[in-house]
Amino acid sequence: MDTIQSLLQEKQIPHDILSHPAHLRTAQEGADYLGIELGQTAPTLILATDNGYVALIVSGARGRVQLEEIAAILGVEQVKLAPPKDVLRITGYCVGSVPLVGLQLPCILDRELFRFSSIYGGTGDPASTLKLHPEALEQLNRVIAYLE
Repeated sequence: MDTIQSLLQEKQIPHDILSHPAHLRTAQEGADYLGIELGQTAPTLILATDNGYVALIVSGARGRVQLEEIAAILGVEQVKLAPPKDVLRITGYCVGSVPLVGLQLPCILDRELFRFSSIYGGTGDPASTLKLHPEALEQLNRVIAYLE
């Protein structure tokens, strides 16, 4: 989490890191605990494609991600969720704690997140949540596409 904090401070991105006693395992659990709309939750998923790994930052309100849609956006044959051991190896973080920013992966952003003034997602530490403005995701990630 220190790396994430340093990046946010270096880029002068307004943010809050919210501590909580337990790991928030689902978007709904996070929304309930933080008292926010489900759509403000922003899990970071790591996807395996024909061309390597990609981060997908998606609104919790979306529900299931249509992997065929992601494959079409990326122009690849196959997309699947990366196995947990691959997520740890590629990012250095466990599934469920992958940070919103600071990954060295190409990134797809869900446009639904831009409806909100603040979104909430991973910090790399399961006992904390990052709160920031969604436009910061564009500034801090290597965005290659958007999910409509």
